[in-house]
Amino acid sequence: MWAVRAAVRPGSRLFRVARGCGAPRAAPPLSPCPERALAAFRGGLGCPEGRGGGGRGPRADGRRSRTGGKEGEEEPEAAEEEEEEEEELLRRDPLLPAGTQRVCLVHPDVKWGPGKPPGTRAEWQVVEAQALVHTLDGWSVVDTVVVPTKTPDRKLVFGRGTLERLTEKIRGSPEITAVFLNVERMAAPTKKELEAAWGVQVFDRFTVVLHIFRCNARTKEARLQVALAELPLLRSHLKNNVAHLGGRGRDSRHIMGSGESFMQVQERLLKDKEAKIRKALDRLRRKRLLLGQQRRRREFPVVSVVGYTNCGKTTLIKALTGDAAIQPRDQLFATLDVTAHAGWLPSRLTVIYMDTIGFLSQLPHSLVESFSATLEDVGHSDLIVHVRDVSHPETELQKASVLSALRTLQLPRPLLDCMVEVPNKVDLVPGYIPAEPGAVAVSALLGLGLEELKARLEEAVLKATGRRVLTLRVGLAGPQLSWLHQEATVQAVDVKPEAGVADVKVIISDSAYGRFRKLFPG
Repeated sequence: MWAVRAAVRPGSRLFRVARGCGAPRAAPPLSPCPERALAAFRGGLGCPEGRGGGGRGPRADGRRSRTGGKEGEEEPEAAEEEEEEEEELLRRDPLLPAGTQRVCLVHPDVKWGPGKPPGTRAEWQVVEAQALVHTLDGWSVVDTVVVPTKTPDRKLVFGRGTLERLTEKIRGSPEITAVFLNVERMAAPTKKELEAAWGVQVFDRFTVVLHIFRCNARTKEARLQVALAELPLLRSHLKNNVAHLGGRGRDSRHIMGSGESFMQVQERLLKDKEAKIRKALDRLRRKRLLLGQQRRRREFPVVSVVGYTNCGKTTLIKALTGDAAIQPRDQLFATLDVTAHAGWLPSRLTVIYMDTIGFLSQLPHSLVESFSATLEDVGHSDLIVHVRDVSHPETELQKASVLSALRTLQLPRPLLDCMVEVPNKVDLVPGYIPAEPGAVAVSALLGLGLEELKARLEEAVLKATGRRVLTLRVGLAGPQLSWLHQEATVQAVDVKPEAGVADVKVIISDSAYGRFRKLFPG
């Protein structure tokens, strides 16, 4: 299962998502880091230049200058045509109405049966739903109704008597302008009938979350993935519109002389759009894989930071790297794009921390499928760090959801076995002691436990990447010392001038050490 039971505590303040979903403001420039790490940061992982993980970076529209003759690059004219086609695919109608909305939150509480969510309680499902509404700019919850139901999958969700009481309550409250029905997905006929009964627009979790995703997606890949996830919604609306026409649109055989009915034309257009989006995503994926191969040849260790949405991944990366450009937000789904940040371990070994999308659950398969490709980079990392919000009442359920999602990605077994668990927000849980062996408890916001975590990460990275700590004797007159500074991590240099040599303590990979011995035998 993918996660959405958000790590939101009652009373916590959530920043707002921009309603217009326009081009976000550029984030501050990245803090200085080594030249090779910066190259990996900007290009080696396919991440936008100069952007922190949680800040509002520029939309990655790909319009950059190109030079010919390099591997993986396209002809400028063909690339420009592809970019124009991709931008056309991203032009869409709004999912939610603009302006202020006063929402009545209706939560169907399933007491038993296959529709009951496992391992959670209604009160925390309501907290999560309230957090989703508050994430939208200008939206507020003016009333919350928890309604027991046995059959949430029936057409109108509730029984006749319950529906009549809800209708009386909603129609009798003029301050209510919309209803958020806290179900995974409503069928188009259900939405139509409920809106007719209640007299206001009705939205489900899928539509609200999809809108938040659309507003938070910054890179072209993430925006295309959101567009792909929207297609089932468009198909559902199409079928509902045709049904509203009484089937006349389906039966017409003379649309523009093509012999196709209205329904067939629209279905074909949606199918063509899906094929174009998948083709564009495949192009971006191939480029990302190529850049990833270039990064791996540079041999920078990569640490993927994963966890439940709003568990503090971005805040932890900011604390580990000191990158002032990273601006964490106390908001659900603040990170939808994989972003990379250079940092250092205690030995001064440069590593790349990857901030990833938070895990989600109780969402339609199309949304999960669309974003699973974003997490492919996790499988190419050297180490996974699993961040947990231990202050959340359902932290164990969140942990199980994340681990289950990671297993579905078919990651290498050694990568999963060596994962480092990081219980976060321990300042909110006095006396907390991790139960997991090897876990390091921290408060990323306050900086508690960070030095211990860095030491633990260094130990795990050295083991995972086959690096070792060696002391090598090199001549002062030769190029060996300069080579080691370029290809390894030099920790100390003990110069012996009388002998014309130096003992150099380095962290070096097996492959680099092999090259060193080949270049400088003896």
